[in-house]
This record gives sequence, structure tokens and C-alpha cells, in this order.
Amino acid sequence: MAEALHAACRRLQHWPGLRVVVLSGEGRAFMAGGDLASFHDSLADAPATAGHMITPLHAALLILTELPQPVIACLHGAIAGAGVSIALACDLAIAADDARFSIAYARIGASLDAGCSWSLPRIVGLRKAMELSLLATTIDAGEALRLGLVNCVVPPAQLADEVAMLVRRLVVGPTAAYGRIKRLLRMHQGRLAEHLEAERTAFCAGAADHDFREGVLAFFDKRAANFIGC
Repeated sequence: MAEALHAACRRLQHWPGLRVVVLSGEGRAFMAGGDLASFHDSLADAPATAGHMITPLHAALLILTELPQPVIACLHGAIAGAGVSIALACDLAIAADDARFSIAYARIGASLDAGCSWSLPRIVGLRKAMELSLLATTIDAGEALRLGLVNCVVPPAQLADEVAMLVRRLVVGPTAAYGRIKRLLRMHQGRLAEHLEAERTAFCAGAADHDFREGVLAFFDKRAANFIGC
């Protein structure tokens, strides 16, 4: 599945007219974590097995985070282990109220992967990230919303409609600007001077785009902007 996800993400990089990406799970859960049976079958080969899983998964998540298009996580059921990591790698997340989140790595004596140790403290703060990771606590959708792990919680029957509504809003947006916003927000938090320069460069580059000119004209014309994206 990690290899298939990586292949799908590579296709997204060259998808003509792509405006929004939705990542969802089929069946009872978004993702219940890694396949522990593959480790159990041959514990002596566990390091190699882990590498075969993690390498394509990490490559896939790098693509998703670097895409200029917004990536939405559509979450239901169990979101555990790498499932949490993948959800955190998305730009926005909508969860059904039956969702349950568990950073369960410590339960099997494992450390975090798939970017969880990078994303989690940025979202919930270091102390809470330590609690969720070290204690492997399961939390419900309401607590996930309170902590900022998701943007919105809805009844399961409304999940698809809520995601579709968000897609419709984003798909008519300024995709190139979205890409610059994503890159700035995901930059390593180094010196302020470096970040300010990155902001200046991104803004000036965007000022040459059609969507920027259209946005300014629409503002003064008091009408909705017609963004064409990247």
C-alpha cells in the first residue's frame, strides 16, 4: 500500500488541471496503522521490512506536502499509528464524529514515522505531543478538534458532503497562491530574517500572476474573483 500510495502521488505531480487532492480510506477506517503481521511473520527481518514500508511512504508524504494544491484528509473510524501521521501531513482535515485517533507506536515499542514527530509538536505543542506519543492515548474526534488535529467534525453521514463542499470552495481558488502559502507555512522555522525574505520573494513572484491581478481587480469591482489556478 505504501508503494501504491507513492505511485499515486507521483501521478498527482503531473496531473493536468489538478486543483485539490482528497485523501480518504475505504472501509471501516481511514487507516489503522502499519501491518504488524508482516513483522510478526519474520521478526528477524523487521529492520528490512520496516525500511521497505517506510521508504515509499515517506516519499509519498513529501510529494503531498510539496504539492501546490491543497490536500484534504477525509477521516473516519480508526486513525492509528501511521494513519495519524498521514492525516497530519495533509493541509486540512475533516473528521466524522466516529473517528478515533491513536499514536500507538509506543504500544509496540516503536518510535514515530511518516513525519509524525515533525508535524505533531507543531500542531499541538511539545508537551501534548509527548503525552500523546509516550502514553499512546486514544482520543475521540471532539478532542482531536480541540487540539487542532482536525479542522471540522461532522456526523458520519455528512462527511462526504462536507468534504465536497470544501473541495468546491478550494477548486475555484488561486492555486499558485495556495502553493506559495503552503511552502511558507511548512518552512523550517529558522531565523526570522530568512523567513521574511522567503515571504518577500513569494509575494513578489505571485504579484506577476494572473490570479493576483484578477483578485485585486475583483476587490475594487466588488465582485467574485475568477481564479484560473496554476
